[in-house]
Amino acid sequence: MGHREDLLEGAKKCLVEKGFARTTARDVVAASGANLASIGYHYGSKDALLTQAYVELAREWGDAFRPEVTGEGGSLERFRSVWEGVISRQAESAPMWAASMEIVLDRDRLPQLREMLLAAEPEGRRGLASLFTGIPEEELDERDVRTLGGLYQALLTGVMAQWLSNPEGAVTAEELTEGLRRIAEGVRRNEG
Repeated sequence: MGHREDLLEGAKKCLVEKGFARTTARDVVAASGANLASIGYHYGSKDALLTQAYVELAREWGDAFRPEVTGEGGSLERFRSVWEGVISRQAESAPMWAASMEIVLDRDRLPQLREMLLAAEPEGRRGLASLFTGIPEEELDERDVRTLGGLYQALLTGVMAQWLSNPEGAVTAEELTEGLRRIAEGVRRNEG
């Protein structure tokens, strides 16, 4: 590996261990074995390097996430099995989620990264809608992505926030499924 790749790997390690705000250029240099000047030469700035590192981490996490899903698309069984897969990987995905929350909460500090996240949002929603419904991504229309994908994205963000802040008290896959079942029963009862 060259300095550029070493810096990227060092930055990913720092993001996982320290997050954006607490990672310094010297931290990246220490983790990568590269020199301080090489950050500017290869990436332009520490923030640009951390942005690229975050994008790589998110891609790696997304590529590795392939839960074993059971149940028909849209069923409670499928809903529960997807959440079991998400929650079972919580410990390994926590650093990525923490970094994502940091970006959202400090949105003005890293505008380039925030713009990248916003641009990737429809793709994430499409993937979530497909995962939960069983409908291939290419068959989902814009309404599916905005409504179903948006709902699943909101649930995912909330669940991960719970697991980051209070793992012992965070909602389980079974509790999420029971909550959804109760909501559906209430809707049927009130509209029936």
